[in-house]
Amino acid sequence: MPNLDRRAVLGLSMAGVALALGGCKRTTTASAPLTPITPVTSYAPTGTYGPMADRFPIAEVDTSRINPVYLRREVPYSTSQPPGTIIIDPREHFLYYVMPGGVAMRYGVGVGKEGFGWSGSATINSKQEWPDWYPPKEMIDRRPDIKPQLTKLQSGQGVAGGLQNPLGARAMYLWQNGKDTLYRIHGTLEPYTIGTNVSSGCIRMINQDAIDLYNRVAVGTKVVVLGGASPSA
Repeated sequence: MPNLDRRAVLGLSMAGVALALGGCKRTTTASAPLTPITPVTSYAPTGTYGPMADRFPIAEVDTSRINPVYLRREVPYSTSQPPGTIIIDPREHFLYYVMPGGVAMRYGVGVGKEGFGWSGSATINSKQEWPDWYPPKEMIDRRPDIKPQLTKLQSGQGVAGGLQNPLGARAMYLWQNGKDTLYRIHGTLEPYTIGTNVSSGCIRMINQDAIDLYNRVAVGTKVVVLGGASPSA
């Protein structure tokens, strides 16, 4: 699998990429045409997206506002990757957690908007519950509307983990060759954006789904992000 392809980031330099993707910046508290959709007869039960008691209470998601194809479900899935691998299909807005027996747990996701797409492979270097968020100065300059949300935290100006944090209930930090890619898989305050190109390159999930995936994966899990015309993984 090739290294992360940042050509889609409008030709920015590596430094520019880091700044552009800083909206998903890690917290210092964390350790350092495609395959057609397989028809299914049932969707995730309503209770899957009901309220959850966690460190902070997670509200029920009104699934009537989300295309049901993006609700969590187990599906047949053929891949050369071993069970335990995460495969992300940005074009179809799906994340697959590969399981034994030719099946996968499939989740709907939000992906990078135009100019912030990427593909390649990485590993989950660390996991964080209710992570803090530290937007870089460049993002704050572009988005002065976020300034009122920021407070002084241990590692700088940011938003403490909680119900107002854009990283949601869980974050999984993606590294490659011993370096932080600045990409994350994380929850969201905006579950109704699932199935769209909306992020700065991170993979966003409904909080209930982010927790479900978080509980399945271990540090060191391989993550493959598909790109190009080939559907194979």
